[in-house]
Amino acid sequence: MEIREEIIGDATVLVPLARVDSSTAKIFEAKVLAVVNGGAAKIVVDFSELNYISSAGLRVVLVGAKMTRGTRKFVLCGMKPNIREIFDVSGFAKILSIYPDRQAALAAL
Repeated sequence: MEIREEIIGDATVLVPLARVDSSTAKIFEAKVLAVVNGGAAKIVVDFSELNYISSAGLRVVLVGAKMTRGTRKFVLCGMKPNIREIFDVSGFAKILSIYPDRQAALAAL
């Protein structure tokens, strides 16, 4: 699994590619935790290159959001309709900040 990391201003943007499933969730989690533990104050996870996310991937998103609660920002963006549906059905869309694209997510930070 490949995850691109970009720094835009004072925000760290993570772009997971292709799939986050049970076999790749550990890689995704390691990257998210590295950014969170590295002290990033603003984190955007851009799902525009993601085609599939499993419950293991959802757990990683929830862990990242919980670890940054309070003084830091953790937002999601760029979800394809099938990915957004998973977040809607799971109830995560109600508890996480989700924006249509990277520009909107960065503006919200």
